[in-house]
This record gives sequence, C-alpha cells and structure tokens, in this order.
Amino acid sequence: MTGPLAVFTDLDDLDPGPGVTKLTRAGFEVRIADSPSPDAIVEAASHAVALLVGYARVDADLMDRLPKLRILATCSAGYDMVDVEAARARGLWVCNLPGAATEEVAVHALASALSLVRQLPQGDAVVRRGGWTTDLPLLPRRTGELTLGLVGMGRIATRLAELAAPVFGRVAAYDPVCRPAQVPVTVHRTDLDTVLAGSDVLSLHAPLDDSTRNLIGRAELERMPAGSFLVNVARGGLIDHTALLASLDAGHLAGAALDALPTEPPAPDDPLRTHPRLLLSPHSAFLSDASRRTYVERPAENVIAWYRTGRPLTPVVTPAAEGGTL
Repeated sequence: MTGPLAVFTDLDDLDPGPGVTKLTRAGFEVRIADSPSPDAIVEAASHAVALLVGYARVDADLMDRLPKLRILATCSAGYDMVDVEAARARGLWVCNLPGAATEEVAVHALASALSLVRQLPQGDAVVRRGGWTTDLPLLPRRTGELTLGLVGMGRIATRLAELAAPVFGRVAAYDPVCRPAQVPVTVHRTDLDTVLAGSDVLSLHAPLDDSTRNLIGRAELERMPAGSFLVNVARGGLIDHTALLASLDAGHLAGAALDALPTEPPAPDDPLRTHPRLLLSPHSAFLSDASRRTYVERPAENVIAWYRTGRPLTPVVTPAAEGGTL
C-alpha cells in the first residue's frame, strides 16, 4: 500500500476517473468496490480510512467491519444511506455534496411539472397512434393560473422557485426548519396542509429521514385538489406509492412525475413502470456533462481536505472529539 486507502463503494453511471486522479495526486491509494454489497465493500476497503459512498447502505455493522475507517463522503447531497448516529458514535466524519447539481435538479423538476401540465407525454402518445388534438385525455390548463407548491426549501427548491415564478401564478412552500430570510420574496411560506390543499402542482424537495418517510400518503394526496399533479426529484421514500397509484387510478391526481422510485431500477412487474399517468425518469435529474464530473471530484476533495487539515469541506456529522454534532 503506497498511501492511505480510499474506496468508492458504488458509482452507477459515474466515471470515477477525475476523483481517482485527485485522490492519487494527494497520496491516496484508490480502489473501487465490485458491488455495493457489504461483503464486496469490506473486501475492497478492509484497510480503508475513507469511503466515497454512492447509494450503498453504510450501517453500524459495516462500519464495525472497517476498523481503520475515519471518514464517509457521500457522492450526493442526501446522506440517508449512512447511519449517521452510528457514525457519530464511532467518531467518524460524514460529509455530503451540497450544490453539485442544484441547477440540473431544479430545471428537471420544472420541466417535469410543465410536461405534466401541458400533457406532453400524452400528446406524444396520441400522435404516435394516429390521433390528434381532440384525442387528448385532458385539456391543458394555463400555468399562470396555477399554484406550484414546494415541500422543502433548500437550494434546489429555492432555485426552482426562481425559475417558476414567471411561469406559475403563485408559488407556495412548506419547510419547518428553514429561516424566513432563506425564502425568496416571490414564495408564500405556509404550513403543509395549506400547501397540499392549494397546490395544482406539488414538488417534493425534502430530505429522507424518519420524520419524512411516506410524508405523502393517502391522507395527504386526498387533501390535494382534484386534477392536481405531483413531482418528486428527491427521494422515493417520501411517497407511499401504493397510495399514489390508488389516487391516479381513481382520477384524483391527474398525473405524477417521478425521478426517484422506491426500488431503483424498478422490477419488470412494478406497476409504476406501466401506469399511463406517470412520467418516469431514471433518477437522472442530477445528471449533466458538468455535474457528472463534480459528483466524483467533490467527494474526493472532501476526503483530501480532511487528510490535510483534519476537517472535510462540507461535514454533516462531526466526531464528538471535535466538539461537533449533526
């Protein structure tokens, strides 16, 4: 071993090259696990001080199997794949990747919302089967008369609000933790029930944790206006998908756009794959030619900063010995 070991747990469609280059130049040995399974990670990382984590689950058991581990750097803004309480208890740093694809995800959410409202997938299907305007299942509504509701008001939702303000008649938001100064003046901040009841399009931007899992279930969907739309570019676990399918089948929701699913990719027989009122994308809202590089370089920079200075650039869990918390 030529230096401290850093291991990418899983990469999906990301090219690790730029991150590997940065780490190698900083003196690290770098490996890539064969799969995101715990055994494969342990095989690659038994002596690793750093894990660069994609979607692999890093729980207490896996941490205990990696005795030299000191830092977990996620290749995403979300870090729900890491047991943060277990990391804190073991004195590990956890850092995430905020802002890497803010523009991409906000634009994807807006494009999804407009595609639903303007009936673009349905129009495409009508033309391909030989139909025309009178064959559209719904008459599109004027966006300037609609309200866009946001659940969560972080970087992505804030950028979406800026993009959507000239298009939608009103933008409303619910976020129990953001400060009033963080909310753009074009956004009406209110409670969740009011956002649900008043949103013609509801877009989800909350993190996934115990308080937000299945945040949008049957009761919440029933509060939404008849004929409304749902967009999720955050985490699949925010939605009770059984309730979502029931609402779509009943015609209460006119449609939904999902970039995040409960199982990725979905099984061949998953009803989400074939529902005519669903617009699906393969968890690709974050992707662009620019962000694809950032998603491997920034986690590497977090690890390098920790190695050189004792502290990563964007920590979300600080070891107790450093006097920090989540």
